[in-house]
Amino acid sequence: MPSCKVNFSTMILMVMLQGAAVVLFCSWYVELSPNNFTPSNGKVHILVISSWRSGSSFLGQVFNQHPSVFYLFEPAWHVWTRIPKLGAQMLQMAVRDLLRSVFQCDFSTMEAYLPQKPMVSSLFLWAVSRALCSPPACPLTPRGNFSNPSRCFQACNAPGLQGVQEACSTYSHVVLKVVRVLELESLYPLFQDPSLDLRIIHLVRDPRAVMLSKLRTAGNFHIDDHIILEQRSIPAAEVQYQVLQEVCRGHVRINERAILKPPPFLEGRYKMVRYEDIAHNPLEEINEMYDFAGLEMTTQLKEWIYMLTSGKRENNHPFEVSPRNATDVSQAWRSMLSHDKVKQVQEVCEGAMSLLGYRMVHSEGEQKNLDIDLLVPRKP
Repeated sequence: MPSCKVNFSTMILMVMLQGAAVVLFCSWYVELSPNNFTPSNGKVHILVISSWRSGSSFLGQVFNQHPSVFYLFEPAWHVWTRIPKLGAQMLQMAVRDLLRSVFQCDFSTMEAYLPQKPMVSSLFLWAVSRALCSPPACPLTPRGNFSNPSRCFQACNAPGLQGVQEACSTYSHVVLKVVRVLELESLYPLFQDPSLDLRIIHLVRDPRAVMLSKLRTAGNFHIDDHIILEQRSIPAAEVQYQVLQEVCRGHVRINERAILKPPPFLEGRYKMVRYEDIAHNPLEEINEMYDFAGLEMTTQLKEWIYMLTSGKRENNHPFEVSPRNATDVSQAWRSMLSHDKVKQVQEVCEGAMSLLGYRMVHSEGEQKNLDIDLLVPRKP
């Protein structure tokens, strides 16, 4: 039988290596404990995940107008439009790395997707960010005031991104809104990063309402649709339904991963919100989200939210937030979408609708009868 000779020095080295491995493992485990995710700089990082035409621009503004928040609109847009020939799965890691960089107020990764000499205006829809229209980024808007995107666009377009980075570093909360994250697994390294206190708000909306809004603005999403469909060739009449099916599958993957046996580092750091619940009880729902994010509601914000959710719509720009009756908007599909289209949406999104709490309609009469509540009450 062959013998194995190990000298004393080798044994000592092996013991030391094993000890080091144990220390590293214990350190890693402590870092991943749900109760040990307070970054040294004290910042809170909120990622609002949603899908196209689901009310995410409105929800983004709910955070954007808070005086403690540095907000950026759709940073992942830069990745998808700079590399449009790939599919969504191939782009997830690049999106994750960009989000990490921006959360850390480091815009060097962002610069890889911008022109050689970027301006602040190189950032997608930058002027909707109150923080980029306020000191230290721009003297236009006093720090605690609501911003005016039109005035900001004219007055605050500085060269370079140094002012953006400086502004980001002065806020207690960094909030990013994205519609281009279709699963949570690629974000795991961000949850495990001890420099980030990452929390996810997952906004969903009735797929039938999403379809109505997508059909009204389909020309704005040509590139996104092809990326979601992984560049597959799909008959034109089926594209919107195939895209919606992938979006619904993404909502299911995200929700199930976060709720059904989540990894320890996800516990307490995920909140799902339905657009319809916000429409029916805006202040209550937004208060809950602020609590989740560690933000306090102000009287000024209460008045702004009331105005925004009960007023009349003033423009038709697909990415601008304007006053409107949120409840009417949430129900518009019931009178404006044909029942044939509704049935097709229900077929491709049946699983997601069941999971997220949206009841089916089985006839045109049920669809148009607004006395029938199609929203399943949330469990306490």
